[in-house]
Amino acid sequence: MPHSSGPPTTSTLKTATTSLGLHLRHARLVAGYTLRQLSERADCSESLISKVERGVAMPSLAMLHRLATALDTNIGALTSEARPSGGPILRQGERPVIRGGSISLERIGLPAPGALLQANIHIIAPGGASDGQIVHTGEEIGYVLEGHIELQLGNENYTLNPGDAFVFSSQVPHGYRNIGEIAARVLWVNSPATY
Repeated sequence: MPHSSGPPTTSTLKTATTSLGLHLRHARLVAGYTLRQLSERADCSESLISKVERGVAMPSLAMLHRLATALDTNIGALTSEARPSGGPILRQGERPVIRGGSISLERIGLPAPGALLQANIHIIAPGGASDGQIVHTGEEIGYVLEGHIELQLGNENYTLNPGDAFVFSSQVPHGYRNIGEIAARVLWVNSPATY
């Protein structure tokens, strides 16, 4: 099942980066944090946060997750525009894609306040990996659509191929990497919304 949307244009990436910057700055100001306070909470440099807020840098998904967690929110709230009023259907090629380094997230559902579930297709470039392991509240379930990944759960590593599925508590340290030669695509659902 090939992924039909082509590579992002420079204009699309600039718009996404600018939008993220505005959302991040707004969330930081609403929370009452200075750049220094947020950088300490997220364990990153003030310079990086400033660059993201100005729309001149796009953080990795792992860094974006740390920033969202430090702001008591999720990546969806920082990256999504207002929910469209076109109903419950998101057609192929019309779903938003969040890009962060070697991993992109194609939204299966747009985040809504109070939503219990979040679903994305994680698109992992060959050799791409999460930035270490993360831990948070919730549960996760996934299904490998294409490619080959290694799922790291604590000290255990699992090789997953197309058609393989997984489920685990988000409180187990977890990460993943693409061990194949093509982009891997994984349908990933978690509760509550984290990304």
